[in-house]
Amino acid sequence: MTVEFDTREAPLVVGRHQFSSRLILGTGKYATHDDMRDCLALAEAEVITVAVRRERLIDAQGRNILDFIDLKKYTILPNTAGCFTAEDAVRVARLGREILAGLENPGADWVKLEVLGDKKTLLPDPVATVEATRELVRDGFQVLVYTTDDPITARRLKDAGAVSVMPAGSPIGSGQGILNPNNIRICLEYLKEGDPNYPVIIDAGVGTASDVSFAMELGCDAVLLNTAVASARDPRKMAVAMRHAVIAGRLAAQSGRIPRKLYATASSPEEGTVGPRSRG
Repeated sequence: MTVEFDTREAPLVVGRHQFSSRLILGTGKYATHDDMRDCLALAEAEVITVAVRRERLIDAQGRNILDFIDLKKYTILPNTAGCFTAEDAVRVARLGREILAGLENPGADWVKLEVLGDKKTLLPDPVATVEATRELVRDGFQVLVYTTDDPITARRLKDAGAVSVMPAGSPIGSGQGILNPNNIRICLEYLKEGDPNYPVIIDAGVGTASDVSFAMELGCDAVLLNTAVASARDPRKMAVAMRHAVIAGRLAAQSGRIPRKLYATASSPEEGTVGPRSRG
């Protein structure tokens, strides 16, 4: 007898977009554009982020990263990586919209917003991030916004019009995983209050597949990562691991884990078992 289980579910909906995959991959830090292309395919990603500043589109050999991306297969999520002011982030977002509109890619109407506070921590500037979110929303963008795991800032960004708030698990590229799961839980509570389908995406800090599964088990809707795959010893294998980790974590979250207990509980019930016969 073969038991089949259908793991398909409702798609991930972010603004006006919807996707089957809940893993979003970045395109930076790969040793070669060929590595990047293969990892995107192995991860079965549907959304990929690209830093749209002009100097980032061309590598040391003068090759354009967009030549290695199937624009009919992937929806590009342009990001404002490297911006340290609200004004610069808004300008770069508008540049990305122009580039993708010319390429007829559906990602032209949205942006991953990053407004960083300094180059050492790469943590977001909360005030400038809220300011840039409001400006881009007024300009017609669907804004997915990178932020810290501070629940108050997360709520303010949603109120500012962001279609998805993306708290960091830990600092960008650190590989430390989810450092403060309690804050992530509160972010989820605040962001989904009155809107359980509001998409919350972990962005930054994951280092391996178990970090991704944990993020999904917490109740996050998707995970966005780059360094964990691009800088792995074997990026292709890690891309496959991340794909399975998202699925495993999502199924576990939907299944409901058993409660933690201090003492052991026998997995085989004692009642009804056959014991030694008494001698009479």
